[in-house]
Amino acid sequence: MSGKKQKRRQPEEEAARKAAPEEEAEREAAQEAASEEAAQSAAEEGAKAAAAAAEEEEGLRDRFVRLQADFANFRKRVERERAEIYQRANEDLFRELLSVLDHFEMGLKTAEEHHTDPAVLDGFRMVYDQFQKVLEKFNLTPIDAVGEAFDPHKHEALTHQPSEEYPEGVCSHQVRRGYMFGDKLLRAAQVVVSSGSPEGGGSEEAEAE
Repeated sequence: MSGKKQKRRQPEEEAARKAAPEEEAEREAAQEAASEEAAQSAAEEGAKAAAAAAEEEEGLRDRFVRLQADFANFRKRVERERAEIYQRANEDLFRELLSVLDHFEMGLKTAEEHHTDPAVLDGFRMVYDQFQKVLEKFNLTPIDAVGEAFDPHKHEALTHQPSEEYPEGVCSHQVRRGYMFGDKLLRAAQVVVSSGSPEGGGSEEAEAE
């Protein structure tokens, strides 16, 4: 009996031995496919993560560039506003000083006309010259209009008068000196403008009659 059982088991064991390599190969193939699928999935996840990181980096770079540009514009605006405030403050101060300088010039002229002691006049002239040098140091320059063609951008015409010395349209007399603050007109020069020769004006009037 036991011999018959043994004979029946032998084919089963032999079949099992033959099937074992096939099962092993199937398991290995399944494991390899699973590994490849896992690797592919990991690669896809890695690619997505890299793309997301690159997109985030690009966004941060753009934001940084915009912040730099905004800061540069802000700095330029602050510097421009500071320069404008400085300019306006200096203009207001210089306008007040020019009124004092006008009176100083009138006093000096009156002293010269009344033959004041030369030593006193020299002292006043020295102070006046120092005052002018301080103004020039801060880029404030006087406008000497006499003998120049009338320029409405620099001169303020108070009246027109005939002149034998200056032709028509030329400033023949300066009532109040003007000043430039850099390239900007701080105060126009008040002038009398020549209307031409008195004789020429008279002959023209006669011809007109």
